Amino acid sequence: QVQLVESGGGLVQAGGSLRLSCAASGRTFSSYGMGWFRQAPGKEREFVAAISWSGGSTYYADSVKGRFTISRDNAKNTVYLQMNSLKPEDTAVYYCAAKNTGTITTRPAYMDYWGKGTLVTVSS
Repeated sequence: QVQLVESGGGLVQAGGSLRLSCAASGRTFSSYGMGWFRQAPGKEREFVAAISWSGGSTYYADSVKGRFTISRDNAKNTVYLQMNSLKPEDTAVYYCAAKNTGTITTRPAYMDYWGKGTLVTVSS
């Protein structure tokens, strides 16, 4: 069992930056593939970014490519999402998720564990 706790959300102006963190419990964190997803009001949960167990592979949604960076520190059991050049359309609850196998997936249904989310609001 893995517990995930997100932090770092908040209110920021368009063009600004935020860094989200996701702290994981459990001694097998380094074996999990990790991902960030988001859900805006009235919309389905969508993929944002993913990182493999070693950090050697990453993948991004087209909408955030070049602006967001996912990384992980296995020694700290933490995954990060650095968000730059934020836009109002990035406003959403951001969720951290873990996948038992160490690979990358873009599909929420394939993730095994979820955090409760952190709200990011970008004002215009």
